[in-house]
Amino acid sequence: MSEFLSHFKDGEYIYYLNKEGRERVGATKVLKKTAQARHYIMRNSLFIAYGCPSTWRNEIKLEVPKVVKVIADALFQREKRYHIVEVDHTQKMTKNKGKIERYRKLIESGVFEIPPKFVWITTTELRRKQIMSLSKGLDTQVFMAKDFY
Repeated sequence: MSEFLSHFKDGEYIYYLNKEGRERVGATKVLKKTAQARHYIMRNSLFIAYGCPSTWRNEIKLEVPKVVKVIADALFQREKRYHIVEVDHTQKMTKNKGKIERYRKLIESGVFEIPPKFVWITTTELRRKQIMSLSKGLDTQVFMAKDFY
C-alpha cells in the first residue's frame, strides 16, 4: 500500500492518501502534513469514545449576534442535551479561559434549553486541573489524551 500512502511522524506515524491513492479510490480532497494532525486525532478519539454520534459536527460556530461568538471544536447532541467538545493540545491557557468565558455568556443568553455538557481533552494533569478550575459551575468532563492511546 506504500505506493498509495504518504506519512509523517507526530509521536506516531500518521498516514494519508497521496495523489495515486486519491486517484485509486476516487477521493478529491487533498490532504497533506499539517500541524493540526494531533488536534484532529485527539478530537477523533472523543468521537469514537462517544460511539460516533450521528449528530457530531466539527468546528461549529455558536453565536448570539452582537453579544458573543465562539467556535466549538465539535458539537453533538445526546438525549436532547448538547455536548460541546474542546481540544486543548498546544493552546495557551489564557485562550481557553477566554473561550470558557464566552461559553458562559452564551449560556446566560438563553441559547440552550438545557445547559450543555463540556467535554475537553488535554495533554497533562496540570492542564486538566486548570481547565476544571476555570470551568467551575459548568458541567465539565476533562479527558487525558494518553487515556485513548
